[in-house]
Amino acid sequence: MELRQLRYFVRVVELGSMSRAALDLDMVQSALSQQISRLEGELATRLLQRSTRGVTPTEAGLAFFHEAQLALRHAEQAARAAQQSRLSGTVSVGLAPTTASVLGVPLMRAMHERYPDVRLHMVESLSGHLSTMLNARQLDLAVLFDTHPARRWSVTPLLEEKLFLIRSRRGLAEEPAAPLRMAQLKGVPLILPTGPHGLRSTLDAAFARARLKPHLVTEIDSLAMLMDAVDAGLGCTLQPWAAVGRFPDAAQRFHMAEIAESQARRPNALCSLSDDELSPAGLATRVVLADCARALVRSGRWVGARLIHHDS
Repeated sequence: MELRQLRYFVRVVELGSMSRAALDLDMVQSALSQQISRLEGELATRLLQRSTRGVTPTEAGLAFFHEAQLALRHAEQAARAAQQSRLSGTVSVGLAPTTASVLGVPLMRAMHERYPDVRLHMVESLSGHLSTMLNARQLDLAVLFDTHPARRWSVTPLLEEKLFLIRSRRGLAEEPAAPLRMAQLKGVPLILPTGPHGLRSTLDAAFARARLKPHLVTEIDSLAMLMDAVDAGLGCTLQPWAAVGRFPDAAQRFHMAEIAESQARRPNALCSLSDDELSPAGLATRVVLADCARALVRSGRWVGARLIHHDS
């Protein structure tokens, strides 16, 4: 027996009509009738007397009606009690600048809707800094790209992003963005973040596999400054699509060519303190963050990303 069946039965008795109840409940009448019949079958007794003028409860149905009303009131009281003692507290979340451009606002919006009493402390920084902060327990959770030092963390593979060669369109003839192999990047002037950060580790490994030494012209540990330098034509960069996520005119401003190698991808993992160390609010935030990221990928709003399926 389910609460919804009680609600259906109570509404039918209150309105005295299967058709009016179906309309009120926004259901097909046949589906409502089937639910009532299933309830009667489970109770092994007739609850409603049907006639051309509508439905009336039998003696057993009238007794069941009063108890069903009471059960529904108790269920509503239980829901109110749960809402009044809902989660609260502060949760610190670390996102890299590229990740924050796609995930930051959707996460804050979802947390506000689901857990309005939980206060988020959002930290945007390069992934190497976020790893250090998580190790120092200055963050509760973060989305990171390099999880090798994560012995004390809870780590959930989340998604992986394609990488693109991004350059300014200034003075560039219109041309299709054909996929590139790593070998084709020989001599291309690159602007990249420095070594301690997750993306650089991924790129160094990709260049090593291609037996190619990157032509670095500048190293910048700030996404905003790095993209400004690319926009100004000072060099190209290798980044996921999210690097241009904050540019409303990205398609007119930048030329993007996908890196073809399947191994040239940036993995994203949801990392947190251990379950024993996380507060209930932290555990809830971790679930919401994962839900948001997956929804963004499935809807196509996180361009160039695909979900990583794992055994839970």
